[in-house]
Amino acid sequence: MRALVYRGPWDIGVETRPDPVPGAGEVLLEVLATGICGSDLHGFTGENGRRFPEQVMGHETVCRVVSGDYAAGALVTVNPVLACGECAACKEGQQPRCRTKRVIGVDPAISAAFAELLVAPAANLVPLRPDLPLELGALVEPLAVGSHAVARGEATPDDVVLVVGGGPIGQACALAASRAGVGRLAVSEPVAARRALLDAVGIASFDPTDGAWPDVLQAVLGDLPTLVIDAVGSSRSLADALTATDLGGRVVLVGMHTPQLTVPAYAVSVEERTVVGSFCYTDAEFRATAEWVGTAPAAMLDRLIEGRVSLDEAPAALDALAKGDLTASKVLILPNT
Repeated sequence: MRALVYRGPWDIGVETRPDPVPGAGEVLLEVLATGICGSDLHGFTGENGRRFPEQVMGHETVCRVVSGDYAAGALVTVNPVLACGECAACKEGQQPRCRTKRVIGVDPAISAAFAELLVAPAANLVPLRPDLPLELGALVEPLAVGSHAVARGEATPDDVVLVVGGGPIGQACALAASRAGVGRLAVSEPVAARRALLDAVGIASFDPTDGAWPDVLQAVLGDLPTLVIDAVGSSRSLADALTATDLGGRVVLVGMHTPQLTVPAYAVSVEERTVVGSFCYTDAEFRATAEWVGTAPAAMLDRLIEGRVSLDEAPAALDALAKGDLTASKVLILPNT
């Protein structure tokens, strides 16, 4: 098979690798489309230290079953979290807290979805409607991240919610908050193209680089946020999130821009805010998101996809995205095109 192989910071290319062979309980999949995640970009540049030379990345994927213990030809997405299933967290349905979990696309020992073929456990396959526009299946994973972040923030329809950052994960968080019944909802995003995308899917947004952004925020939401979701994950974005949140409010940190942050401690302790971490999703949240994708307006979800590239075009796309020369929100790699 052909695969996109990470060789080191800013160096990735297409190579021929042996076709993966499924073992017991595993399924061989033809990869149809895989989204480029922000964590893939930070791995590509070497920023996050979570990608390793010779690794095949990619975890936001939609596939068709080739062979194995599953219906041949089925359209599926893959939950990339390989939890043990035996620990207390797994038995409680809290797979993100499994201490021995592995993640397809992150674990360097697993050949992942930036390739023509992929092997995954049958238990991690989630069926999609056969009539679903197939590329939308690649959105299930990032949308599930947003669903889990909203759940971690314990959002209710009474909350006033701000999402910091309008990239793919910020978009996912905003859509999940809307699904949870939140009516007073806005996203802060400096890039005009991303604000236009949010507007197209019915989410209010504003430019936080405006010096009067706290006033703009209150004008948009009508009150101070009780819940802020930081979908960026930098010292600046976390400080903005804490500044924006009402006293006693909650901040969910789901963005992973940098591994180390500076926290304005008094904004947490003196003003009694709560900061909660959010990483991936439970199996139930992933499956529920896949079901929602099957019923949501296809045109709305398709708007989230702003680029499509072949394997051969992928290295240039990763380079352009990492440098900011390409501002497309979600770009899909189509390995078998």
